[in-house]
Amino acid sequence: MGPKLSCLVLLVVLLLKTSAEKENKYHKDYYTSGQLKSEGWIENDLKKGYWKFYYESGRISAQGHYENNKREKYWYFYDPNGIKSKEGNYVQGQMIKWWLFYDAKGKISHKCQLSNGKKNGYCLKYKNEELVSAEKYQNGKKIKEWFNFVDFQRENKLSDLK
Repeated sequence: MGPKLSCLVLLVVLLLKTSAEKENKYHKDYYTSGQLKSEGWIENDLKKGYWKFYYESGRISAQGHYENNKREKYWYFYDPNGIKSKEGNYVQGQMIKWWLFYDAKGKISHKCQLSNGKKNGYCLKYKNEELVSAEKYQNGKKIKEWFNFVDFQRENKLSDLK
């Protein structure tokens, strides 16, 4: 193989390799006011990795991970005053496992087990950081509620609260 043909083959190999590599870039979106709206990683035009979202005031509204444009792993959400409003896990864009929900003062108001974005399991409700009731859900519908721990414990296994 001559030097010209060798160079041509090398050039074709490099071009093919470059086009096959994933394109990763850090991306930022802005409100029309110029304020930062969101920032995070894009791979092949899809959100991937860690992202942050902001209110137009500049305060953070949400933060978490993406995989193929779907929310994944643990996410945090905040109200416009910067107080945490909820947090929990995603798998393929669906809310799953235990989620924590906060009141306007940033204190836990309830904890719920979710599956595919719906309450499915137990929901524990709090007032002034004290447990006041427990609810049981099946596919988003409430099926039972308890107002004292003795009755709850008599009818349920505490291991179900994992």
